[in-house]
Amino acid sequence: MHSPSVSAWDNAGTVLLLLWAAGMWLAVAVIAYAGRRSVRPWLFRASAGVIGLGVVGQLGHIQEHIAQTGYWVMHPDEQPWMTAWGTGLANGFGQVDPSKHSLGMEILHFTGNLIFLAGIVGVALITRRALGTRSRKWAKMGGWMQGIHGVEHGVLTLSVALGASQAIGMSTWFGLLDPGPGLWTYRVWWHMLTNLAGTVVFAIALCHLWRERREIEASHRPGGPRRTPDRSGDRGQAGVEGVQVRDEPHVAARVRLADEGPQRR
Repeated sequence: MHSPSVSAWDNAGTVLLLLWAAGMWLAVAVIAYAGRRSVRPWLFRASAGVIGLGVVGQLGHIQEHIAQTGYWVMHPDEQPWMTAWGTGLANGFGQVDPSKHSLGMEILHFTGNLIFLAGIVGVALITRRALGTRSRKWAKMGGWMQGIHGVEHGVLTLSVALGASQAIGMSTWFGLLDPGPGLWTYRVWWHMLTNLAGTVVFAIALCHLWRERREIEASHRPGGPRRTPDRSGDRGQAGVEGVQVRDEPHVAARVRLADEGPQRR
């Protein structure tokens, strides 16, 4: 099989993308380990950096799926199309095994999803001491969604690498769909909609993160407030070191009597 030509720019882009994904997950591991017990202000900045890289990566990732869907609208019976930079990166990754023509494309999309997932995990890490915030709730939702989608891309990549005639996963009906317009249409729209849904959830988490940034940043300072979920249904008030403050009548009465005691004497 004739392997596509790979330029020096393609190789450079492939190495850069691999380092990007590996660096983000290394940072995630360091932040998660360092923040297990102690509160450190630098963890806030490091988590924000991971989130920023995730945003940039997902912007490039989602535009590739939007471009593919746009091409499908104009040419629904043709094979899925990729942008020039996407094709170059796929060719670079494809050098792992040139005999498998779709392996490079599968590795590319799997790597892109790892970068996206790391960005969402960054929101979960930055809010680990602000458990009751809305940004954390949306980050957890996005983490589950993108985690499942990442497993899908992992399975697709692994099936091609192991020699399957076509990628096996939910986007191919586990290999039951024969190559052709039906498979191409289903796969293009499946990945477009799943990535779009994940992007929307990520964007909502970021909006709440911006609104709650002062509270979240304060939770990274020693002795700063730490919000925990209120199981009674409301969001409650900010507590310290995981203690939830509630306005209970008998507690309020005791505090009032304690304050009035010195005056009565």
